[in-house]
Amino acid sequence: MPGANIAAETDAVIRSVDVTDDEIVARLSDGRTIAVPLAWSWRLSDAAPEQRQNFRLIGSGQGVHWPDIDEDISLQGMLHGSPSPRPA
Repeated sequence: MPGANIAAETDAVIRSVDVTDDEIVARLSDGRTIAVPLAWSWRLSDAAPEQRQNFRLIGSGQGVHWPDIDEDISLQGMLHGSPSPRPA
């Protein structure tokens, strides 16, 4: 499709995740490493470091779930640049 964002279209899945004080870093099955600002998730930004480190991959690597804070972030959201807005 002309004009399509090929970089955001992928069959890759998340293989591992690191959460730092500033970023969520995902390593993908196709060899890429992507990072998004921690601030994109207000729940993760507000969470304690221990809560940030308690996560699991979901959907066979299509996303990440943090059970302590009930947060989910999808690979597609990370690739497309979709921050989670803080509720009003």
